[in-house]
Amino acid sequence: MFRNITLGQYYPAESVLHALDPRVKLFGALVWIISIFLMDGLFSFLLATGFLMFLIVISKVPFSFMVRGLRSIMIIVIIASVFNIFFTPGNALVEVGALRITDKGIINAILMAIRMFYLIIGTSLMTLTTTPNNLTDGLSRSLSPLEKLRVPVTDIAMMMTIALRFIPILIEETNKIMKAQMARGADFDHGGLIKKAKNMVPLLVPLFVSAFRRANDLALAMEARCYSSGKKRTKLNPLKYARRDAIAYIIILSFLTGLILMKIFL
Repeated sequence: MFRNITLGQYYPAESVLHALDPRVKLFGALVWIISIFLMDGLFSFLLATGFLMFLIVISKVPFSFMVRGLRSIMIIVIIASVFNIFFTPGNALVEVGALRITDKGIINAILMAIRMFYLIIGTSLMTLTTTPNNLTDGLSRSLSPLEKLRVPVTDIAMMMTIALRFIPILIEETNKIMKAQMARGADFDHGGLIKKAKNMVPLLVPLFVSAFRRANDLALAMEARCYSSGKKRTKLNPLKYARRDAIAYIIILSFLTGLILMKIFL
């Protein structure tokens, strides 16, 4: 189950999306999140679907690899869909006691599931095509105007990058612990949802111990390299915009403009 989480992982490839400036991809991820809430109607969903498929094709990341990340949120999607189906007011299609399945509830459940899937795939594209170091540089440069307001931009970028970098590490550590416990007779694959949740409890203690140990090792390594908070640092590879980045900005803004116009006029 934990191998299916793709958020925070980097997929090496030679593509246009990999070569883009990380600031462009951060801006694109923000626009994509906004567009999720603007999608309303068939034409807007078709436009968003076409735009997403275009990004997947030019990223050269296998679609099957991205779909793996959707399995980890299936339970959340199912629970949210059930709540939408039974607790959204509208014309009742089926009534079972106090429970009512409405037409608007079914529509809301389908739209919510599509939005969640699109959100996961779209945001995963940013981390799959951007290394943690580039992501840190892009985030700190994008938020640099906030330094005038004494916001610790560098520290925020570092914390977010470390968090993303630790996701695949903790997933790998969890898989190792699960294999070790399965070799001792533990069963994580059979039983209902409640039983599987109870079987996951013995994983928490060794996982937390490992996470704290890694965090302590990381802190010692940063101190040994004289890392100090808030200091100005030079970059080995300073970020510079290229022609392809300007074209990417134009495409992203055109997509957002198209969604807004569809929402207003259609």
